[in-house]
Amino acid sequence: MERRSFVKGAGMAGVLAAGTAPAIVHAQANVRWRLASSFPKQLDTLFGAGESFAKKVSELSGGKFQISVHAPGELMPAFEVVDGVQKATVEIAHTAAYYFFGKDETFAIGASIPFGLNSRQMTAWTYQGNGLKLMREFYRNYNIINFPGGNTGAQMAGWYRKEIKSMADMKGLKFRIGGFAGRIIERMGGVPQNLPGGELYSALEKGTIDAAEWVGPYDDLKLGFYKVAQYYYYPGWWEGGPQVDFFINTKAYESLTPEYKAIIEAASAYTHVNMQAKYDVVNPGALKELAAAKTKLMRFPTDVMNQAFKESMALYSEISAKNPNWKKVYEDYAAFRKDQNLWFRFAESGFDEFMQKQRF
Repeated sequence: MERRSFVKGAGMAGVLAAGTAPAIVHAQANVRWRLASSFPKQLDTLFGAGESFAKKVSELSGGKFQISVHAPGELMPAFEVVDGVQKATVEIAHTAAYYFFGKDETFAIGASIPFGLNSRQMTAWTYQGNGLKLMREFYRNYNIINFPGGNTGAQMAGWYRKEIKSMADMKGLKFRIGGFAGRIIERMGGVPQNLPGGELYSALEKGTIDAAEWVGPYDDLKLGFYKVAQYYYYPGWWEGGPQVDFFINTKAYESLTPEYKAIIEAASAYTHVNMQAKYDVVNPGALKELAAAKTKLMRFPTDVMNQAFKESMALYSEISAKNPNWKKVYEDYAAFRKDQNLWFRFAESGFDEFMQKQRF
């Protein structure tokens, strides 16, 4: 049978089954992309996820599809990567969507909002609910198509130079907090600061800020925050399951062959799962190191949590009344969250609550 006729008749599934896929991949043109990351290069979790993605794309394409990964400042600042992708300055970025809530609050839902979904629920909403469909409709306005690119799992609430005993201690607190959650801190009397990760240690050390949140024990240990702030609070109620994404310029993506598009999808899914797996492996040991360094682990007071929840729900109602993009996505997200929490309160929470009380 003539090869061209075979491919046409068998379809892609038949080609794969016949073992001829490598020849097809090798027939593709060489592609070179640049990826702009929003994350510090020293973090092998977040920045490393972009590198892992690029490596997987290269492997799956037999080296034909190469993506160079660039830290903030190499091609553009951390918080300008959306503009870079939208304008096709770069083909792809790896970032947290909530950094860009100033363009439209709807960006935040694509990453994490206060008292939102946990990581498993976020993945479920994205892949099996309406999340990917709704967010892609929204991102289309920015010439972007998104692919999930990782999740950290629930985060810590950050490092504080002084103890937070009640809501009164939130007043006037100069707090570096990423993206959208700063709106809630502001409503609680704090003063949010939106700084890139690479600037946080210096700002804490100099007292330019009173507190800073980043991710969790492993990354925080690497960035050295315990040396300049002794109180380490939890939970990070604004990031119960923050997702990061690969943002790809729509024209760049559409120019790819179907096989290369499939490689992007497969590599992003691999990266998405692998990132949280890595965090779950490395965080316990890092937490032990921080405890040994005399870090004071503190839980947020109940009145702080209750006020944060109240202000969050009020803000979401206000935004829904004026932003149709937000309203459309948030209504679906909120309905999904309600059903998920109804389920998780039984088997998942019941099991976790028991196991975390045990001493092995």
